[in-house]
Amino acid sequence: MSDIRRSILWVILGFSLVLLWDQWQIYNDRPATFFPSSSPQQPAAEAAPDTATAAGAAGAVATPAATLDAAVPAASVIGAAPEALTPPAEAPVVARQTHVITTDVLELTFDSEGGTLVGATLLNHFAQIGRALRDDQSQLTLLTQQSGRVYVAQTGLIGGDFPNHQTPMRLVSSDHSLADGQDELTVRFESEAVHGVVLAKEYLLRRGVYDIRVRHEVLNQSDRAITPKVYFQLVRDSQPVTSDTPFFYTFTGPVVFSQESKFQKVSFEDVDNNRAEFQRTANNGYVAMVQHYFVSAWILADGMERENFVRRIGNLYATGKITPMETLVPGASRTLDSTLFVGPQYETALAALAPGFDLVKDYGWLTILAKPLYWLLEKIHSVVGNWGWAIVLLVVLIKAAFYWLNASAYRSMAKMKAVNPRIMEMRERLKSNPQQMQQEMMKIYREEKVNPLGGCFPILIQIPVFIALYWVLMSSVEMRNSPWIGWITDLSTPDPFFILPLIMAITTILQTALNPLPPDPLQAKLMWAMPVIFSVMFFFFPAGLVLYWITNNILTIAQQAYINNKMGVPLKFSMPDFKSK
Repeated sequence: MSDIRRSILWVILGFSLVLLWDQWQIYNDRPATFFPSSSPQQPAAEAAPDTATAAGAAGAVATPAATLDAAVPAASVIGAAPEALTPPAEAPVVARQTHVITTDVLELTFDSEGGTLVGATLLNHFAQIGRALRDDQSQLTLLTQQSGRVYVAQTGLIGGDFPNHQTPMRLVSSDHSLADGQDELTVRFESEAVHGVVLAKEYLLRRGVYDIRVRHEVLNQSDRAITPKVYFQLVRDSQPVTSDTPFFYTFTGPVVFSQESKFQKVSFEDVDNNRAEFQRTANNGYVAMVQHYFVSAWILADGMERENFVRRIGNLYATGKITPMETLVPGASRTLDSTLFVGPQYETALAALAPGFDLVKDYGWLTILAKPLYWLLEKIHSVVGNWGWAIVLLVVLIKAAFYWLNASAYRSMAKMKAVNPRIMEMRERLKSNPQQMQQEMMKIYREEKVNPLGGCFPILIQIPVFIALYWVLMSSVEMRNSPWIGWITDLSTPDPFFILPLIMAITTILQTALNPLPPDPLQAKLMWAMPVIFSVMFFFFPAGLVLYWITNNILTIAQQAYINNKMGVPLKFSMPDFKSK
């Protein structure tokens, strides 16, 4: 029976190694060996698809003829009917320029062409992580239209020859930065009349937050009634995110959320192959572009009808939504409010902004366990003020919660350790008679009231909890650029001096030595090889994850030593005979 217990543990280890190998392949831009479906998508081909073909596949499309600039094709918009989204004929020719607007957390760059947001720098987040941070302390840029990257937020009108994201607009507001003591800043762009229709965009920026209130105001100065539709879209390339963590793949690409279909990821590959599946019409939810740690999203109020879309245009990908406005008679005006989020995935802030918005923070298949763990981690951090110590205290609380379950496992291990000399002697004596050996072994277990699986099941029950905690630590942007003590300046990157992995290796070996050796000499040697292999992998893991594992090991050793002493089992280390064959 002890062999069965060891076999189960080895199966778990083997499966873990398979998953880790796949993630290592993905990290090095190679396809996964065992589970290729988890591989990140590669950049799409550069050739632009035929407009008519794309229109037929998408249903109804409006395709622009112009470009964002000389090198970057503009994005198309899915609408209710095919409509050309070209610069209106009456749009005045004015000099194109950019405007930089700054708050305490954002530096935004707006293009006068369409009043489009073409740049967003997060002032409280560094572009580099880990050791590189010492040499480069520049802030992280999320939205951009430079250095071969494209990631922008566009809006405009369709349903006629109306102003859109390629229409020249002028900045009519005067303030370019949020002054000390000022809580709000309004940035307003206005177009000239295009066939009698004027579009104004107002961006309301507020102190300390990453959500931007966006108001579209349409004025009908023509002599006819109009029924425009407002489109909102995020356009980006498919280049992989460079901040991904080794052994940990996170999704990059469009997502669509609605109360009916919930959270739907749409991979770049599915868009390329016309296999994208998502809720196309709804009256709630949001569309977003997600990546590890950060997200951009367009959010409309619940109850507003909207048509969601995700598609490819050239070498770019667009996700967005279209919502109709009420009919405007001559001289009438209408406004439509929305929210644009551009920032980090702070779970609490996301959850408060819109239903289901916190799901952009990907916890994998153990979300139901990961969310309460993150909540508890955040509460601890609010008290101690340091994410490293918050990790330590969270592990202490988890170990305390599982104390009695662990105690059962360790008592079983202590009994196994006490009878192990008898088992070893019996195996040596009856090695030529396997059947009698098995009978004698079961007899000893009955006499000593030892359950060979008693130390296995309590540990298996806890595995989902610790996997969920792993996802919490790997997914939380709070770990990024967050220091612990001394040389640990970034919990999201490996220890630069490998001190924590060495401590982890030592504690893992000590923990292994406290466990009873398997009767089979080969299994005993393999059991001792496990901490060495495990420790080598942890040299590439983020410091926050290694810290969590060290804390867990130390508490496990302490509890196991306490139980051994209480049961009168000598606290001695078990070592296999590596010289024996």
